[in-house]
Amino acid sequence: MTGHLTTAQLLACREPGLEPGVVAARAHLDACTECQAELQRLDQVKARLKALPTLRPARDNWALVQQRVRAERRARWRTRIVAGSMAFAAGVALMLMVRTQLRQDAGQATAIHEAMQRSSQLEQVIQQYNPDTRMVDGQSQLVAGQLEDRIAVVDRELERAQLLAAREREDALLRLWRQRVGLLDALVDVHLTRAQAVGF
Repeated sequence: MTGHLTTAQLLACREPGLEPGVVAARAHLDACTECQAELQRLDQVKARLKALPTLRPARDNWALVQQRVRAERRARWRTRIVAGSMAFAAGVALMLMVRTQLRQDAGQATAIHEAMQRSSQLEQVIQQYNPDTRMVDGQSQLVAGQLEDRIAVVDRELERAQLLAAREREDALLRLWRQRVGLLDALVDVHLTRAQAVGF
């Protein structure tokens, strides 16, 4: 055999059995002091590695990680609801603006448009306030959640109102947009005053 044994060949010499090539490697190992020294060095490294203490985390952080993940999911969920509501409101507003130009009853169309604008303004106030990153007490969180649920119900009713006949649709839209504005106004109050004077 020419040259010295590789690390893999040295480790194979330590295993019992006579695999092909191991006999020649063992014969070389018995005759070569450099390969014997290298095998001894590998054994020392193995012993030192076994002597190392087992590493363990200082403390269990799973609860903190889980809490952070849940908070991030809630924040994303709220962001999606607000973004979806704003997109829905913008879509409805655009549709109503086009239809408003064709309608004879400008007074009611103007009232609907004003309610939609007020709704959009209140949603922007909520976005600027950014309630997902602020600490709130449990009562405020409960009230805000109830108001958001009620806003979602009004949004579904607004979708259904689009299917009504023209006059009924305008009456329903005006009523629902005003109701939505009132709920958003209450939600802004909850976020700004922490549910003290909202009446819940």
